[in-house]
Amino acid sequence: MSSVRLSTTSYVVLGMIALRGASTPYDLKRAVGRSIGYFWTFPHAQLYSEPKRLEDAGLLDVHEEQHGRRRKLYTITEEGSAALRGWLAEPVHEHFELRDVAEIKLFFNELGELPDVARLAASQIEQHERRIAEYQDMKDRFGEVHDVANRMVTLELGLGMEHAALEFWQRVAGQVERGEFPAAARQPANR
Repeated sequence: MSSVRLSTTSYVVLGMIALRGASTPYDLKRAVGRSIGYFWTFPHAQLYSEPKRLEDAGLLDVHEEQHGRRRKLYTITEEGSAALRGWLAEPVHEHFELRDVAEIKLFFNELGELPDVARLAASQIEQHERRIAEYQDMKDRFGEVHDVANRMVTLELGLGMEHAALEFWQRVAGQVERGEFPAAARQPANR
């Protein structure tokens, strides 16, 4: 087994190549953008540099085309498959991470103006409605496709989270509209 330290990005690369077969870094970027990218974001530059690192560690093989664009196609090795299976078998002890700029802005709401909270809530409602429609469209188009059915289970969590966020922001918008938003102690913003 390789002694190189593997990150979540390493496992994403190994997993995507294991699912897709021979892939270029560009293929990985596109595949991640249409799947994992909805719930796990990271710099796409890592998808271009990580395959070479995994090749050097013996976890991927590379074949360079002899003609045309001379693309590098990566495939997973037995050692790479074993590393991926080992990672998949490990339980996750980290707490779910949510990184939401809107939530940070809402946290500091008392330093701004109440109309700012109303605009923030309205924009979040619009974004979550749009994402729900996008996820529902994916579910409708691919939910019964046998080759991707196992991966579609993550879409259920995404839909649940989007519905929960939508309901939260609708509550905030309703509180602001009804004058019930906790603004009793609101101080004018320092300018």
